[in-house]
Amino acid sequence: MNKTLKGSLGRTQQALVVLTAYSVLIIAPAAAADYSAPSLPFKGFACCTLHYEKDWISDGNYSVLPSIPAGTPITVLKYGRHKAYAEINGQKMRLGHDYGREQETLDQWVHKIVVDVDPTAKISGYSPDVQAAIRQGRVMTGMTREQAVIAVGYPLTSETPSLDSPIWRHWVSSFEEYQLLWGPDGLIREISAVDSVKNAIVYQPAR
Repeated sequence: MNKTLKGSLGRTQQALVVLTAYSVLIIAPAAAADYSAPSLPFKGFACCTLHYEKDWISDGNYSVLPSIPAGTPITVLKYGRHKAYAEINGQKMRLGHDYGREQETLDQWVHKIVVDVDPTAKISGYSPDVQAAIRQGRVMTGMTREQAVIAVGYPLTSETPSLDSPIWRHWVSSFEEYQLLWGPDGLIREISAVDSVKNAIVYQPAR
């Protein structure tokens, strides 16, 4: 191999090394910027009344199931596929993102139901009837959106993408629905459901 050809190959190899290194510098930061890993574990509180089956808390939040009161301490330990692993009252439980995956990420949903500030103090400032309804996991006409969320949880984002919607769709079970109809004043004006569901979900103040 003559010196001219050998020198040309050497310069080509050096250029490839420099080009590769430059490409890494350009591409690597962009790839990293596309993903923000959640900080785990983290501690918070149940935003609202959460319902569970065995160790599974679904975003369906069916009110027929046993409940965990708003304000209960929760430690989120790690994330899995469409679920997060948590510890609640000394028990290992899973937070299942079953229905709203197209509207929000798992991390967004988890941080929506596990909040930084204990809502207990806020609840104590509500009227006695609203406090009683929240303790029972029920709703009543005249509640605000905030109070309804604390009492029965968020409506499914797959069915109610925006909390500004005039109608929220909730479920007592997988096949029993009720709807919260909102007035222009931001308060529940009507709870629409069959009588059996109304009996299960609507709070009746003591006479």
